[in-house]
Amino acid sequence: MFWKRKSKPAEAVRSGFSIPEGQRVYAIGDIHGRDDLFAQLVDMIRADHAARGPAKISLILLGDLIDRGPSSAEVIERAMSLHTEFPDTRLLIGNHEECFLAALAGDVRRLRYFMRIGGDATVRSYWKDDADLAGASFEEVAERLPQMVPAEHVKFLGDGEDVIEIGDYAFVHAGIRPGVPLEKQALADLRWIRDEFLDDMGDHGKMIVHGHSITNEPDEQANRIGIDIGAFRSGALAALGLEGEKRWFLFSREEAARADRAA
Repeated sequence: MFWKRKSKPAEAVRSGFSIPEGQRVYAIGDIHGRDDLFAQLVDMIRADHAARGPAKISLILLGDLIDRGPSSAEVIERAMSLHTEFPDTRLLIGNHEECFLAALAGDVRRLRYFMRIGGDATVRSYWKDDADLAGASFEEVAERLPQMVPAEHVKFLGDGEDVIEIGDYAFVHAGIRPGVPLEKQALADLRWIRDEFLDDMGDHGKMIVHGHSITNEPDEQANRIGIDIGAFRSGALAALGLEGEKRWFLFSREEAARADRAA
């Protein structure tokens, strides 16, 4: 079920957050295996960027590319290909990427946990044979899955970042621990934190852009902007555009994706 937190009045939070002159940033929320929405949103970003005129473009993927939706392997492949068109494409490691990489070590316990939080969909996207997967034990999956995931996929995910700073903005997957400098944040908080970050309305020094916590629409607060709108179940994926002090949102939607496939 989707939820939307009540806004609280922020105290002593600065305004006028900006991106350096000549640069344009697009941040994409949690994709979770919805390659159809991802493809559509990249097309929208391409068109939006062209319409706004020349600028250096940075494309930031906020993590959780995988799990829950049906096409995790395809999402990773598309994300990797973006560097050809958008050289400054950067990936943040989400908690689901963390668990996927851990599961590929062959540890059955870690595999069980990964599959319980939506990783079963990722396994299916690589396994390609549902009947064979259904008959496999956890031990067999733990042994065979690492051989099915291309090494370049593992490297791409493993090379992801934990914090990206551009101008007055900081991009993370889940959030930050309030009161702790960005350079001293724990990985567990950057990838997993929820309530302690979401409920804090104080000044973080930078505007924090994050995913991880689902809301019905982008959650724009005085000190943070959340753009995980639950693509795997809502059928919608959001991107935040930034240039100078301007902000705008782009949305790909399931209905349009279906229409594109039928055309």
